[in-house]
Amino acid sequence: MTPTKQLQQWLEGAADVALQAGDLIMELYEEQAYATYEKSDSSPVTSADLAAHKFITDQLKTLTPDIPVLSEEGAHLSLAERQAWQRYWLIDPIDGTQEFIARSGDFTVVIALVEQHQPTLGVIYWPAGDKLYLAQKDRGAFRRDINGEQRLRVHKFSNPEQDPLRLAISRRQPRERVLQRMNPDREISTVPAGSCSLKACLIAEGQADCFLRVGPTGEWDTAAADVIVGEAGGSIVSEHFKPITYNKEADLGNPNFVILGDEAVNWRNVFIRHQTHPEA
Repeated sequence: MTPTKQLQQWLEGAADVALQAGDLIMELYEEQAYATYEKSDSSPVTSADLAAHKFITDQLKTLTPDIPVLSEEGAHLSLAERQAWQRYWLIDPIDGTQEFIARSGDFTVVIALVEQHQPTLGVIYWPAGDKLYLAQKDRGAFRRDINGEQRLRVHKFSNPEQDPLRLAISRRQPRERVLQRMNPDREISTVPAGSCSLKACLIAEGQADCFLRVGPTGEWDTAAADVIVGEAGGSIVSEHFKPITYNKEADLGNPNFVILGDEAVNWRNVFIRHQTHPEA
């Protein structure tokens, strides 16, 4: 694995790239100087996504010329080609493109470093809120904003099996798709938010307790959050409580997944669909 000091330098470099990309995105966002297109899977993409993709990719190649960059908006090489990578940058130039188009402000810039199939660095920048979330494996997770830097910790319950839970939930996704997978006997309130990575940050900083994503996502949607939430005391696993994998499959898609806060909670008894549909 890469020495800790080198990882720290790369983390700060990636954080600077995310901040600069955020400035570029916000300029296009505020001026509404972008076009919207439809991808082959019918999901939206904008010229701002593509501009941010090029900027981040170019900057990371300058920062670390020998490390490949895999972007949601770039070319996706075959698994045979990717398997030769010992480490690589995994990016989502704009996580929450639908929020960008809807002008809610709930979109983020996401950069992760993956080594030996495990994310070791994570950077998530929320440009509209001017909050930067970053983490290094085994070195803690932090938020930087106008008030300085603060270490992140998930919310800890005094009574993990009975206290009400705060579920981060999409502004766009029908909430019934999520709530029907949860134990109806547990008291749950909802915290609306935009992109997957922004919901992860809410959990890492203790503003929400859990999140279930139902529907298509890619490995770039979870890698940075995996480090940040993990270092804050939580975890990300599939809906059936199996690890999320990176660069092990030809398909770069994720299964339905859950982001979990306090490990003292019996999450298997909260998200109950795995009990009746173990292989779904």
